[in-house]
Parts: sequence; structure tokens; C-alpha cells
Amino acid sequence: MAFLLTKLASLPSVLCLLTFLFWEVAGADGVPAIYVFGDSTADVGNNNYLPGSTAKANFPHNGVDFPAKRPTGRFSNGYNGIDFLAMHIGFKRSPPPFLSIASKIHHRIVSGIKGVNFASGGSGILDSTGDTMSTTNQIENFATVRSNMTSHLSEMQADQLLSKSIFIISTGGNDIFDYFLQNNAPNVTEKEKFITTLVSTYKYHLEKLYNLGARKFGMVDVPPIGCCPFPRSLSPTGGCLDVLNELSLQFNKATMALMHELSLTLKGMKYSIGSSNAVVSNIIRSPATIGIKETKTACCGGGKFNGELSCTPNASFCSERNRYLFWDKLHPTHAASKLAGLAIYGGSPEFASPINFKQLVEEDD
Repeated sequence: MAFLLTKLASLPSVLCLLTFLFWEVAGADGVPAIYVFGDSTADVGNNNYLPGSTAKANFPHNGVDFPAKRPTGRFSNGYNGIDFLAMHIGFKRSPPPFLSIASKIHHRIVSGIKGVNFASGGSGILDSTGDTMSTTNQIENFATVRSNMTSHLSEMQADQLLSKSIFIISTGGNDIFDYFLQNNAPNVTEKEKFITTLVSTYKYHLEKLYNLGARKFGMVDVPPIGCCPFPRSLSPTGGCLDVLNELSLQFNKATMALMHELSLTLKGMKYSIGSSNAVVSNIIRSPATIGIKETKTACCGGGKFNGELSCTPNASFCSERNRYLFWDKLHPTHAASKLAGLAIYGGSPEFASPINFKQLVEEDD
């Protein structure tokens, strides 16, 4: 066994990622609920209920590989990364979108106790990002759920439930995109100022969640968004847009420092940062090793790299969806999300640190 572990440790990162495909990752006991916050990487249908939002995915070809081939509002041909993380923790999939139960919240308190997904496609950390439910709005909605809990549970019971629950947050990419569209060639000082503002606002949100009872934070960092089909379609060479990737890495580094700082100052707080950046970067570097054949062009869409037009009912879509990294111009396929979920949940420090999600789940209060 020691020899086998030594050999595995010597393999390239992408091969280590591949090994997760063959692991049985058992759901852990003791996690009563999952609460999800973020953007379209985590949305499971909240935007379906926002009449003014253009960031929707509740139509074909989205959901073509979801059970019953049903478009749910997920920006995917099937499940998204949050679904897979929820499965590994021991749930069927992501908890329901908040807006699907909002009008029934007093009658559906069980949904609040088992978990709720507040994520909204197009949203960001900053209130100025997007035209959907900002992180501020999402936390306000969680506060509503928290308040309803205490009409059915004691304060102590609610606190205990929340302290054992996992709070998953996947956001930041839209803030970076919006900033880039306003300034596509920022200098060093401008980049630093933007990242400082973004992380300072993120800190405020995380402290707010902590004050509402969150203790276990499962963060998902920003992938190399400059390599998505849409940014590639903007590049004269068709290559990745470096400025977007640089901003993503700066934000991820600053988030790591922020979480370490908060863990030292907020009593009982524990966290894991899952690196979608590392997962996607590994897939792009060595796609064939893990069964991916296309990393530049989206499966569904139109124009250059299928990244200029969205995935709509009139768009063409690929047949080998499990061989594509990107489903549409900005989002991963079901297959890529499955890889990310496996790596972040049970992976090495390259894919989740300072502990992985499995270790976060198993941490005692």
C-alpha cells in the first residue's frame, strides 16, 4: 500500500484528478442542511421567478441530460457543480431555489431546515453587478428563512442546526467580467484597487452570514474565466484573455488570505476553498487524459467558438456532451462539473485547501 501511495503521489495533477472518477465518495452523516449562495455556477432555478431578468436557462437545450430531459434553470446540460457537491455530502442534489418556495415559506419550513439555494445567475459580490439577486439580497432571503426557523425551533435548536450545516458560496466571476467590460486594460494600481474593494465587500457578506449562524463555509473560487468560449470569441487570436485570468487569480489569492484572517477572528468558523480554477486549468492542459476532447468551443451556442451566441432552443448542440469542457459560452458541462465536484469534495490540497469539503463536513463543531 505504501508503494502504491508513493506512485500515486508522483503522478501529474491531472492524473490525480482522474482517480476521483473511480472513488466511491460516501455522503457524511451529521449535515442537516446545505445553504447555497452565488451566481449562475450555483443557480438551480431562482432566476426562473425573476420577470425582469435576462439571465435565464429554463428552456432547451439546457437540461437535455437532466432527469426527464427537463430544463430547470441550471446553466448546464445536466447537473451543476453544486448538485454534485450536495450528492457527495449525502443529499439527492442541490436544495430547492428559494424563490420556488418563497410564497410558501411558512408552510414549507422543512425546506428551510433541510436547506435552500439562494444563488442567482448574473449576480455578484457587489450590488452593482448584474440585474438579479445580489449577494446582499441572497443573504436577506436567508435571514428570512432563519427567522422562520425560530418560529418552529428554539433559538438554540436553530443555532445548532446551522452550525452543523454547510454554507456553499460560488461567486466573483461576474464582478470580474463587469469590471473588464468597463476597463479592459487596467494597470496594476487599478487592478489592486478593484480586488481590494471586491474582497472587502466579500468580507462584509461573510461576517453577515456568520452572525446569522453560519459556521462551516465551503467556498468555490473563480475559474480561469478568460478561457471560456465568450472571452475567446473576443480575442483576435482566439486565445484566453489574460487580463481576466489574472484578475481571477488575484481575487482567489486575496480570498484565501481573507478566509484565513476570518478563521482567526470568528470563533468556531471553519472553511474549505474548492479550486475550480485548478480543476479547469488541469483539464485545459491535459484534456485527453480525463476523456475531454474539446476545451475551447462550447457544446451549445453560435458564432466563433459557439461563444458569441447563447444556448437557445434554436442553437445547435453537440452530441458528445461528455467530451466537452464547456456547455455554453460561459458554463461547464455536466461532465466537467462532475469532475470539479469530485476533486473539490475529496481532493488533494491543489483542488481544495486548507482542507477539502469532505474534511469540512467531518469537522466537529
